[in-house]
Amino acid sequence: MQRTYQYRLYPNQEQQDALDVIMRQSCLLYNEALEHRQHVYKHTGQSVSFPAQWERFREDRKARGEDFGLLNATSVQQLLRRLDKTFAAFFRRLKQGDKPGFPRFKPAQRFRSVEYRYGDGVRFKGDKLYLQHVGDIGIRLHRSVPGGCLKHVVLSRKAGNRWFVSFQGDDGEVTPEPKSGIAIGVDMGLMSLLAFSDGTLIDNPRWLRRALRRLRHAQRTLARKTRFSSRWWQCKRRVEALYWKIANQRRDFFHRITHRMTNEFALIAVENISPKFMLANKHLSLSASDASWAMFRSMLDYKAERAGCIVIEVDAQHTSQACSGCGRIKKKRLSQRWHSCTCGCQLDRDVNAAVNVLKRARCGPTVANAA
Repeated sequence: MQRTYQYRLYPNQEQQDALDVIMRQSCLLYNEALEHRQHVYKHTGQSVSFPAQWERFREDRKARGEDFGLLNATSVQQLLRRLDKTFAAFFRRLKQGDKPGFPRFKPAQRFRSVEYRYGDGVRFKGDKLYLQHVGDIGIRLHRSVPGGCLKHVVLSRKAGNRWFVSFQGDDGEVTPEPKSGIAIGVDMGLMSLLAFSDGTLIDNPRWLRRALRRLRHAQRTLARKTRFSSRWWQCKRRVEALYWKIANQRRDFFHRITHRMTNEFALIAVENISPKFMLANKHLSLSASDASWAMFRSMLDYKAERAGCIVIEVDAQHTSQACSGCGRIKKKRLSQRWHSCTCGCQLDRDVNAAVNVLKRARCGPTVANAA
């Protein structure tokens, strides 16, 4: 199974300056490679492949030491592959009729990651991380390093000057024992973030809405500063730190809840729902984005696969309107939060939907997305 582990780095000032230079040089090379592709297509009508660009920029890297001297050869290859994938995605979206989004030049302040191959310019050296042209950097190993084959390393800068390293690799085939036990249905919403078929309701923490006041104040302060001045950078880092904290709170919450679910339940039934209709609604878009259903589903799927439990998707149509007791369709407004039916079934609207989700998973056409 392919896994990614991220750790926080603690470089000293000299190392941080070297890391900044590596980011700037990587950004310069990316922009020059993009310009090269555009120039060749404009004059010849032909696209440029990754091997052709590597052959050209390999010589530039050797000749232009002041521009690309701190870049590792593997990191240059990964950078050119990144651009190649960007163009491939552009043409794929163009072919599908989606909004394509042509690859753009990147300013230095928005270029935030460099990729390496483990063992070539980057490796563990005791309790430090060795990076070519930087040295031994302090690292916080909050969990054990993955025991499988480490292949890909991503050095990234987030929320100002916080540095992280991500290790990607294959930790082997995972064949957990199938679980036997409780099955649960889950309804995802905005009033209650998650509702379980056993009657449990998990309140929506509304991470972004709770921080909106501080965010607005910080963004107004940023807007009044002279662009790229020292105080502008201070305010910008403050805004980034607020968003970073919100993202961490959301990620921590979903890690906890999905870990608990995959440990307690053998079968988890969820709705096959897309928040696109909510994102298009100006009254619901902020709350739908804040709820981050996609993050919840992603974490649930990979943790369920390792825990041996099954995640099943069911059709979400009429799960809130249908009575979980008798099956009769009972139309309700969105403001009606209580389900009451003539058959005597009375329970929370979201719990009723979760019960319907579980019933459909047991007896209806389903799609299992985790083994």
